[in-house]
Amino acid sequence: MRIAVTLLLVVVALVAPSMLWRDMPRAQTVRPAVDRSGVLGGADYRIAVPENWQGGLVVYAHGIQYGPGAGAVTSPPLANHIIDRGHAWIASGYRARDYQPHLFIEDLIALRELFVKEIGPPPWSIIYGQSMGGHIAVASLELRPGLYQGGFTECGLVDGISVADYLLAYTAAAELISGVPLLDAPDQQTFARRLNERVIRALGMPGEYTARGRQFDSVVKYLMGADAAGHELPLRLHGLQRRYLMNMTFRAPNVDNETRPGSRAASTLNVRYRIDPGLGLSEQELNARVRRLAPAKDARSPAVNPVYAERTGRLTVPLLTLHETGDAWVPLSLEQAYRRRTIAAGTDRLLVQRVLRAGGHCTFDYQIRERAFDDLVAWIERGVRPDGDDVLAADLSRIGLEWTVTMHPDDPLAFRRTP
Repeated sequence: MRIAVTLLLVVVALVAPSMLWRDMPRAQTVRPAVDRSGVLGGADYRIAVPENWQGGLVVYAHGIQYGPGAGAVTSPPLANHIIDRGHAWIASGYRARDYQPHLFIEDLIALRELFVKEIGPPPWSIIYGQSMGGHIAVASLELRPGLYQGGFTECGLVDGISVADYLLAYTAAAELISGVPLLDAPDQQTFARRLNERVIRALGMPGEYTARGRQFDSVVKYLMGADAAGHELPLRLHGLQRRYLMNMTFRAPNVDNETRPGSRAASTLNVRYRIDPGLGLSEQELNARVRRLAPAKDARSPAVNPVYAERTGRLTVPLLTLHETGDAWVPLSLEQAYRRRTIAAGTDRLLVQRVLRAGGHCTFDYQIRERAFDDLVAWIERGVRPDGDDVLAADLSRIGLEWTVTMHPDDPLAFRRTP
């Protein structure tokens, strides 16, 4: 018996220290912050990771940049907020410029793979796109399901190639109503000359329209997303003043000779034009006479060019979008079109859209951005679906009041806002 007790005491003496050590709190190894740049596949990139990173990863897709050569890296507007929340972010300048989302999607996928290899796998990844980056974000969610656990866009091309359809439809309407053969112009220089010398004279400018200019403006009102009753989107004219002429875009008369992939894929075949009554041009006449333009063969084929194909709305993860009412370059109508696609696909519960009453493009203040990002993270991590706006409401005159921190003085509700 004495021998057994002695052996038991020896075992306890050997085991107890290891048990105590195991249960004692250990000093955690400090993981240093990372902030570095590099080049991957001909594209400059940047990686930013906070100290002791244990959060998620934000993959930022910037907007369009023009000119030759590779693109420039830009930090996400929420860079500091992302780091302060304990998350990492990465951004690519892309291997090229202009409108080539088919390349840029792959640049970001390659950069994410590099992050996983060198930093580690994140618990979740969000694709965050601004302007053209919205096309990249939504196409990435649809075409590469499972890669990202959420999407966030600002002023984004959420309905993809529909933005090119919008600009071509805008130009075709200007051609018909002005009587100037814009779409027959053999080159960009001739197009610009006809625009400046003849279209302005025929239509006038915002605030100084001719009778035909008022017809054109009514058409544009609906192309930008006016509701079924014809209510103006708040501050639409403010946004249009910046984009009125720039939205009239040149495309080679023979689309097979067009080299830009977005222009090759653009189509007006399915555009249904609307115009207010009493302006001397009926909706029936408008749709019968306006020039219809088809895309190049296979330019928007899901099998051949899936990034330029029409979006399907088949979301598998949460997507939260921000958009301005008066954005005339990337209009609210793209948000409306994508909402309809998600409804048809049965995925509309995965889409939350918030609208700012503003007349610019990508003009969000940091309060609305930060709140939206935090709400998206809560949705991903805890399943808390945030509130949004109904962009398909029958009356859009009050849309965006909840998210607009500072009302523009020209907003029709600026001095009648209810608490």
